[in-house]
Amino acid sequence: MKAAAATAPPATASRALGARTLAVHLLAVTATALVLLWCIGFRGGLAFRSANKQQIFNVHPPLMLIGFLVIGGEAILAYRVPLRSTATRAARKKAHLAMHALALAVAGVGVYAVFKYHAETKIPNLYSLHAWLGIATVALYAVQWLAGFLAFFFPGAAPETRRAAVPWHAVAGILVFALAVGTAQLGFLEKMTFLQTAHLVSKYGAEALLVNCTAVVVLLLGVAVVLATVDVDKTRHAADVAV
Repeated sequence: MKAAAATAPPATASRALGARTLAVHLLAVTATALVLLWCIGFRGGLAFRSANKQQIFNVHPPLMLIGFLVIGGEAILAYRVPLRSTATRAARKKAHLAMHALALAVAGVGVYAVFKYHAETKIPNLYSLHAWLGIATVALYAVQWLAGFLAFFFPGAAPETRRAAVPWHAVAGILVFALAVGTAQLGFLEKMTFLQTAHLVSKYGAEALLVNCTAVVVLLLGVAVVLATVDVDKTRHAADVAV
């Protein structure tokens, strides 16, 4: 009786997973809307070429967020609901691979934008912790994608090697995603510190509040992706807690 009660029905587990996945989607949309509101509404808009060099920098935050955290987060969830019940494993693997490639490409354009901004404003490159971790994130993301492509897609490793590599690939992917979330937090902090030190933004003004709220939503997005990815099996430890 107790063992049966401890076993959650599949429908219940599916609904819980669906709710966590929905939370990821909502937080991703909210984070994207907030960072665009900041860069367009408060910082003057987006442009790759402009006399206002701030507009060139403004391309960087949305693309890094959309690339690594929004598209990258969705790629991580490609093996979860709703695709899990409606698509074949081969289709989900291709979606996972393609979305991660798109995430890397979008983030690459974001990195290009910030280097372009630094070049045109004579600002040194790669002097801050945010920049160091950002480059590390891009490099590790690329290595992770390439390793996954070679091992699981083409030419493909031996079946026993793939089975052994899957958990390591999954853990490494989550760690790189977490690094991207942490780097984003440092980016928000660094930019607001510059603006407040130059007395361009009030410490308690609307823009400071918006950026802080955006950073919190991005952090929650990262947590939601991890919670939607992990598979908590309540039956696995049922025997340990049974009386």
